Amino acid sequence: MTRRRRRELTREELELWRRVTETVEPARPAPPEPPPAPPPAIAAAPAPAPRRYRAPDYQPPAPARPVGPPPLQALGRPLRQRLSRGRAPIDAAIDLHGMRQAEAHHALHAFLMRAHHEGARVVLVVTGKGAGAGPDGEAGVLRRLAPHWLRSPDWRALVLGFEAAGRGHGGEGALYVRLRRRRAS
Repeated sequence: MTRRRRRELTREELELWRRVTETVEPARPAPPEPPPAPPPAIAAAPAPAPRRYRAPDYQPPAPARPVGPPPLQALGRPLRQRLSRGRAPIDAAIDLHGMRQAEAHHALHAFLMRAHHEGARVVLVVTGKGAGAGPDGEAGVLRRLAPHWLRSPDWRALVLGFEAAGRGHGGEGALYVRLRRRRAS
């Protein structure tokens, strides 16, 4: 790094500086400061002001993990199309035709437990469409009740979701049921 050489003043600049210094008066000295005030008489120290407690900002508790059963999920359009076109396998099937309500409920639950234990992912539940209105005015009791059973909290550990089956598998008289994966134990 090179040092810059200091520039020398010209004659005109030196003359101008001399004239300025002749006309300037020295500054007046500052007035002396007043002596410090005597210390106040020693009195009892005032009691400290009470400290105010400030509550911490409110933090709402973290949402609790849902205690109930996990929600049902839709099968999804791609899986439903592959099932109805026969391109995805149906791991097991049960036909509830001709069974009474209590008998069908027990048979369906036992079937789903066994299929889940065996690792099945999609099963077919055939309920039938029902043979017209009976004397009590109800048509297709099993067709109407099977979705309620599959939605029940007791069965959610097995059932992931369900939808009406495609025409080739029974249409509205059957259901595709997707089972949850087995947990490793």
